[in-house]
Amino acid sequence: MTDKDGQRTGERLRCLVTGASGYIGGRLVPELLGAGHRVRCLARSPGKLRDHPWARDAETVRGDVTDAASVAEAMRGIDVAYYLVHALGTGSGFEDTDRLAAQVFAEQAHVAGVRRIVYLGGLTPAGVPERSLSPHLRSRAEVGRVFLDSPVPAAVLRAAVVIGSGSASFEMLRYLTERLPVMVTPSWVHTRTQPIGVRDVLRYLVGSATLPPDVDRAFDIGGPDVLTYQEMMRRYAAVAGLRRRLIVPVPVLTPRLSSHWVGLVTPVPASIARPLTESLRHEVVCHEHDIARHVPDPPGRPLPFDEALALALRKVRDAQVVTRWSSAAVPGAPSDPLPTDPDWAGGSLYRDERHLPVDASRAALWRVIEGIGGDNGWYSFPLAWAVRGRLDRFVGGVGLRRGRRDAERLRVGDSLDFWRVEEIEPGRLLRLRAEMRLPGLAWLEMYAETDTDGRTRYRQRALFHPRGLLGHAYWWSVSPFHAVVFGGMARNIARTAAKGMSPRGHAARTGRARPRKRLGS
Repeated sequence: MTDKDGQRTGERLRCLVTGASGYIGGRLVPELLGAGHRVRCLARSPGKLRDHPWARDAETVRGDVTDAASVAEAMRGIDVAYYLVHALGTGSGFEDTDRLAAQVFAEQAHVAGVRRIVYLGGLTPAGVPERSLSPHLRSRAEVGRVFLDSPVPAAVLRAAVVIGSGSASFEMLRYLTERLPVMVTPSWVHTRTQPIGVRDVLRYLVGSATLPPDVDRAFDIGGPDVLTYQEMMRRYAAVAGLRRRLIVPVPVLTPRLSSHWVGLVTPVPASIARPLTESLRHEVVCHEHDIARHVPDPPGRPLPFDEALALALRKVRDAQVVTRWSSAAVPGAPSDPLPTDPDWAGGSLYRDERHLPVDASRAALWRVIEGIGGDNGWYSFPLAWAVRGRLDRFVGGVGLRRGRRDAERLRVGDSLDFWRVEEIEPGRLLRLRAEMRLPGLAWLEMYAETDTDGRTRYRQRALFHPRGLLGHAYWWSVSPFHAVVFGGMARNIARTAAKGMSPRGHAARTGRARPRKRLGS
């Protein structure tokens, strides 16, 4: 029996999802729940999932895919295990890490009696030796092979460019096209690829849970259109109502150079843009559509490229982006200490603290605090923040262009320019952890408080834990500017709250916000 989207119904499975804090995983969990399955999420930092709308309906356990003991515990009682993680960005040894994690996952799935592994990998070009592939695609292919070689039946879905609001591929395409009416581009803009809408990716992932036991193979998944990147940019311009773009390809821009070019123009940093651009060196087109035999395509699906674009653009403009490419944390941060850890194990912790009375309610102050960053800005010396963001991107960091997922609301785990939301106590505390390149760990804490006389007070703490002599030197070199940057921020936040203004400079809205529907693109 199948539903209107061609999914088999009537079987309630227990599903394990890894990568639930990421772009695809964060969207897959509610789709599985909506299909009637039970979901358990494996996360290094479970707290980062707590503010998702589906958090109360899913179980979350702490663990890491490279740790056999935690994976074994997470696999208990599981029918279908989704593998949606990769070690890209963890350093030059990411291929070894990916291989180890996949082997651990496959072995523990077998021991636990899991009925199926589902993996979303990358579409690889036909006839190209694996050694000639980019490290990113080569690693994705190897992980898929690990699962197919294991005793557990596996469904390895292989996709090229995923089009959806907040996806890295969509953001790269969007910003390149919108910001550059005339483009000098790398030669890979002539490479053909087969994009797919994120809704169809999710539909295939959910449908793979109920594949027959004898299905143990890879499937190419893609939309109905085969396009060059140049054609995708021109069609984006048409869908977005922009003038036709002039595109001039030049052969001298290598994938390495073009990744830096992409990093300058778009919010996607070079470290993420490079594997995306390297993957475009070879034609990546589906050579079969066998997945439709098991997960039938309803009328009008898979979505044509223009429809997937229009849907993604509507979600961006309506501020309904559920997850973004930056949803996943920078590797290494989850295991680092917190600024609340006692005594800091004997280490140094530098502080810059500010306290100000605010002639406004705590609720008004909190609206300003929660709305900080992105297009709303940082309330202090914009040039200094802009320069710091550009310096960070120059050395390979994320810079300021990641912006916000939502213009008014934050949740734990959200990226916020070059910060990550580490903790929220609604109405009281916002703690951000820096993900810029630094010789140490840094946090920014903002509090809305009430003093003993019942007056609203704003409290702000910038904290820095240096690593080595360079870390100490860094703090003392920038501390003369703190009065301007952090002092100005505190004063401007207090002033904005007192004026009763929203972060964007409009009169603060009253009343309850309308609930938003969960949408998958």
